[in-house]
Amino acid sequence: MGASSHMSTIWLCETRLMSMEHAEKALDGVDRAILDLLQQDGRIANVDLAEEVHLSPSACLRRVRRLEEGGYIDRYVALVDPSAVGLGTDVFVEITLVGQAEATLDAFEAAVADRPEVMRCHLMAGDFDYLVHVVVSDVSDYEALHRTHLAQLPGVARMVSSFALRPICDRTAYPIGR
Repeated sequence: MGASSHMSTIWLCETRLMSMEHAEKALDGVDRAILDLLQQDGRIANVDLAEEVHLSPSACLRRVRRLEEGGYIDRYVALVDPSAVGLGTDVFVEITLVGQAEATLDAFEAAVADRPEVMRCHLMAGDFDYLVHVVVSDVSDYEALHRTHLAQLPGVARMVSSFALRPICDRTAYPIGR
């Protein structure tokens, strides 16, 4: 690595660190309280939210809009009980690809993101390349998904599937208020 490349890498790391520190400093206690409450109930009325954080409704609404515009609030969603809609089986799949070429990674990521059964997919460091969380109705539903889609994903060399027996902890709220 040349000196200018090394300096660019240092500058990029320092810039990212300053950006993360700026993001943390930009949130005060009221902002964190608003985010905590919205994570618990995204449909809370602004009047109730304002009362909880001890602001006027107009000041609270301005803060929420600022949090939305600043990218702190990504979106609002309804959390569905997967068992209630017939998707009570969680499978975690460790996927190893044939190689690490950018084209291989891109092709795999585009194809896996297109599958509605895939709830999450993480690029990993370690013994395998991706950890994929899928939801299905049962074991036979997973077998069909495995044969017809997962094993056919571009660049897949190896897959190891693990079935979750039951969730112990299933959070959607990040611990930002701490």
